[in-house]
Amino acid sequence: MRRNVVPVGIAMAALLVSGSVAMAQDASPTPPPVASGILKQVQDRGQLVCGINGALPGFSQLDEGTGTYSGFDVDFCKAIAAAVLGDASKVEYRTLSAAQRGPALQTGEVDVLIRNTTWTVTRDTSWGLFAPTTFFDGQGIMVRADLGVTEASGLASATICVQSGTTTELNVTDYFRANGLEFTPQVFAEIDPTYQAYEQGACDAVTSDASQLASRRSAMADPSAHVILTDVLSKEPLGPVVPLGDDQWYNVVKWVVFGIIQAEESGITSANVADLTTSSTDPQTLRLLGVESDLASYLALPSDWAVQAISAVGNYGEIFDRNLGPSTPLALERGLNALWTDGGLLYAMPYR
Repeated sequence: MRRNVVPVGIAMAALLVSGSVAMAQDASPTPPPVASGILKQVQDRGQLVCGINGALPGFSQLDEGTGTYSGFDVDFCKAIAAAVLGDASKVEYRTLSAAQRGPALQTGEVDVLIRNTTWTVTRDTSWGLFAPTTFFDGQGIMVRADLGVTEASGLASATICVQSGTTTELNVTDYFRANGLEFTPQVFAEIDPTYQAYEQGACDAVTSDASQLASRRSAMADPSAHVILTDVLSKEPLGPVVPLGDDQWYNVVKWVVFGIIQAEESGITSANVADLTTSSTDPQTLRLLGVESDLASYLALPSDWAVQAISAVGNYGEIFDRNLGPSTPLALERGLNALWTDGGLLYAMPYR
């Protein structure tokens, strides 16, 4: 008598399919996450604690007249507060030195650090998790124009001011060593004495992130008397950092940054964001603005978190132009900080 034999492979496939169907029928939808950890602390407190530099015009600086902070980094603090609390003014700013910023993250003194901090492996594994880079920079050197130096190689045997506890201290040493040049470092613990010593002539040059050099030059007595050399000594990706061990909070900060970048790519501005919630026909825009999705629930945020953030500070281009762009004292071009569609490095992950 002939028996029908089912090949083993087909039998196993059928078993897997039937099992999957049964599991799908039994499974219930995963409930959306609820606020916990730092996110809940911020919401219960009603205020975001944001660590900043506080002494970098264009990035974070106190207006003595109004008692308020402004700048590129400050706007990202505001965007996070607007997304989480619905109010961009609900921020307590903590000014931190280079030496204070790591411990401030490690002890939870700040909810997020947005203070010209370079993403490195040691910081990423011991200080906190880096959210997407908001400013792609590189280390530069500034000299007085009357020194007549046009490139770093002309600074052999020079005295260079540098701040301790920063990546710049190691980078400048590596650069001069690699090029067989000698120099004398003049090291300072704080940012103000570093630039004061340089401006007073105690050093031939000063080195830091090129954006910081441009920022501090704009506040000098005669900015035109100082030249930033074209040499780029290193890569300096700068962006928000959150304490280790809180994935939910990391995701919130990460996606606020992505949302601000995506807003520029999608043509969403502080002026039109409210109208687009009812007039847009672009599915991606409608998802980001919370009109046609519940994606915000995955972040444990209100559905209109992106609307709140963009309404408060604008998209990335608005933030850059307002604080750092050609019409400001820093007069920076977008360069690497242009959207990927314009040849830059800014690229937001898909919100879907």
